Amino acid sequence: MRRPISGHVFRVEGKRRPVWYAKYRLPDGRQVQKRLGPAWTQRGRPLAGYFTKRTAEGWLRDTLDEARRGTLPGMVRTGATFADAAAEWLRYVERERACKPSTVEDYRQMVRMLNRSFERHPIESITRQDLERWKAAVASERGMSNRTLQKYLVALNGIFKRAMKIWNLPRNPAAEVERPRLTRRGKIDVFSTEEVMALVRAADSEQDAAIYLTAAFTGLRQGELLALRWRDVDFELELIRVRANFTHGGEGSPKSGQERAVPMMREVAGTLATLSQRERFTTPDDLVFSSQLGGHISPKHLGARYRRALDQAGLRRLRFHDLRHTFGTHAIRAADPREVMEWMGHADLKTTQVYLAYRPKADAARRLSAAFDASGAPIAVEHG
Repeated sequence: MRRPISGHVFRVEGKRRPVWYAKYRLPDGRQVQKRLGPAWTQRGRPLAGYFTKRTAEGWLRDTLDEARRGTLPGMVRTGATFADAAAEWLRYVERERACKPSTVEDYRQMVRMLNRSFERHPIESITRQDLERWKAAVASERGMSNRTLQKYLVALNGIFKRAMKIWNLPRNPAAEVERPRLTRRGKIDVFSTEEVMALVRAADSEQDAAIYLTAAFTGLRQGELLALRWRDVDFELELIRVRANFTHGGEGSPKSGQERAVPMMREVAGTLATLSQRERFTTPDDLVFSSQLGGHISPKHLGARYRRALDQAGLRRLRFHDLRHTFGTHAIRAADPREVMEWMGHADLKTTQVYLAYRPKADAARRLSAAFDASGAPIAVEHG
């Protein structure tokens, strides 16, 4: 039975200072008493956290309005904890949304961390303020970057949005949390061709040398290189077909979700042809870059050897991923941006446009003149 929503505020003289309280009745008959904060007894604007009678009544008025709309946190009893809602969301993204296994594993890791803070909390009791405090804590105590924090807030938004559908949660507190601003990436730092060859010469093994060269001259992501098989290397058509990506200990589809073909330059073709002459693991189903037992190379160990090769060659410590950027900045000088987009597996042309600053512009005036000449329109220039 729904009861009239009503309430009032009152002041209690505490041992140290007076305190304002609010007491109100919810539609289901429950009565709630809440401590608002210390009373402001001085002149002027109250400090943060202090209440006057007017601000206490304003808080109550806003709370009762939310109760009437049915959006007051805690008003609905779902019977579900945050852990229940997070588990349901993981099931949803894995089975119904069919997200990639690597994406689901990323979500699982985030949920494990979120459960440390909210696991047993009733899902309806978590407020925007709770999430704001959590956001501030992980940013300061854990030093979480804005980009990573954004990913967590996206996950939280998904969890609460799903709970609204499954348990009739009245509101999504994560939707009200301001997401941190991402700083724009600075200038890309890449290797010159001479530096790539110096890195190749400093590699620990013939296979590592081939990995570095292929990464810089094809733009394949590290996971795509580690999933590459000999059947994907087409020497006749001078192509490398990207069909899989190795991440989180398993193979899945490429990041874009689509297969693609990348031109195989003669330097890459020659290096891979030499590598294909090794004693073992050269059948079509074998990995091009394999461990000693024929399995996938450990990204962690590859990273350590890569950094050692950089030091050995006297090169600055760019990331392994910057080998991919090296390809992008060189390819854009000779190819159309949409071709580069296709080769690199970008889902959006905007991602490829980061390389446009490296496109040569010396002949721009000549090409523009040729375009105007080809139009057949007379160009008249008047003076005076």
